[in-house]
Amino acid sequence: MAGSTLGTPEQLRDPDYTPPLHKAIPLGVQHVLAMFVANVTPAIIVAGAAGFGFGSNSPDFPNLIYMIQMSMFFAGVATLLQTITFGPVGARLPIVQGTSFAFIPIMIPLVAGKGVDAMAAVMGGILVGGLFHAALGTVIGRIRFALPPLVTGLVVTMIGLALVGVGVQYAAGGVPAMGTEAFGNLQSWSVALVVIFVTLGLKFFARGMLSVSAVLLGLIAGYVVAWSLGMVNFGGIQRAEVFALPNPLHFGLEFTVAAVIGFCAMAFVSAVETVGDVSGITKGGAGREATEPEIRGATFADGLGTAASGLFGALPNTSFSQNVGLIAMTGVMSRHVVTFGALFLILAGLFPKVGAAISTIPIEVLGGGVIVMFGMVVAAGISMLSDVHWNRRNMVIFAIALSLGLGLQLEPSALQHLSDTPRVLLTSGILPAAAIAILLNLILPKTLAAEATEEVSGGLHGEGAGLNPDDRE
Repeated sequence: MAGSTLGTPEQLRDPDYTPPLHKAIPLGVQHVLAMFVANVTPAIIVAGAAGFGFGSNSPDFPNLIYMIQMSMFFAGVATLLQTITFGPVGARLPIVQGTSFAFIPIMIPLVAGKGVDAMAAVMGGILVGGLFHAALGTVIGRIRFALPPLVTGLVVTMIGLALVGVGVQYAAGGVPAMGTEAFGNLQSWSVALVVIFVTLGLKFFARGMLSVSAVLLGLIAGYVVAWSLGMVNFGGIQRAEVFALPNPLHFGLEFTVAAVIGFCAMAFVSAVETVGDVSGITKGGAGREATEPEIRGATFADGLGTAASGLFGALPNTSFSQNVGLIAMTGVMSRHVVTFGALFLILAGLFPKVGAAISTIPIEVLGGGVIVMFGMVVAAGISMLSDVHWNRRNMVIFAIALSLGLGLQLEPSALQHLSDTPRVLLTSGILPAAAIAILLNLILPKTLAAEATEEVSGGLHGEGAGLNPDDRE
């Protein structure tokens, strides 16, 4: 953007600079639009897995509206911790926080079919995991060695693979329609495909705000089509309150071993992801490396924002990577721009009718958007894996971790003889895959014996001897 319209190049690289309000506020709202759908989707998925989500006819359905409301409110609160800061908490950078997809594969086994009562254990895990996440801020710089691209790329890929089935299930009509003629009918898939094609069209053929908000606009297009087909019900908006404050301990707190271990393990991964986002923001927006206080403060805010979410019935928060790209695109490094976006989220979270309006989205429409979003998660993981040096050692580590992690996820009955806690942790797929990859990466020699033998053989008998063409580095 031209310096004359927003500020000088030096000002735009300064996190403490505030552009003119008539420019800053729309830029802040743009950040919200870029993350809005992804921010509320985890609540919808977890409620659906528990049995009080879309189409369930559960008397507990208002709890979904509350979770959507809290997703917006605490995303705003956590973002303010990053931009305004509170003592050492926060990075004083334009970091946008939102509900994390990474924890969904941990939460689904905890709540699957158990109704709203299962949410107490989830909230207990979120609280402890958030505090553990914050504590990692004191040592995060010294533990990054344990998570090279091989491990982080595998984990992100596994998160996406764990969730893609949810998108297809939603696009076909969701759990309530399963086992009926309505599941997977032409109408359901037509609506979902409208969302997918509009999203792709805008993402690849539009520019600026239209491209950034492609998923949101795709959902709007699908919503219009669904409304024209009589698939939208507005009754929930009329019944929702106009204004409501967050309710402390809305779901209660219960501390189970499976939930605590699961959330603490994923907090470790989320903390490293936040470090990457902070580095991406400072490189893309200011052309410099992130400082140690910025990384530490961002991790503190990440964890404490998550812990606060658990106390009020919201899901774990993390920094949103898509907003890192938005800063690089706009060239505006101002943290105050993101502060305006955070205030917008907080205001939206105080009005339940906003959550009720979101809950009118037919599940088929959401399915189209989710297919795109979760597919992008898989693609992001594969992109991270492209930085891996694919020698045989790393291929063996990846193969064993992926096979066991994905296999246990696809066939959870293989662990039926285990007690509840290890079964919940292992069937997530992500935790066993991450644990195997981290452990093998730390204990296996940097060069496997087979590779060392082949290198010697190559030196004695000519370059490339003993290697298949596909194995040569």
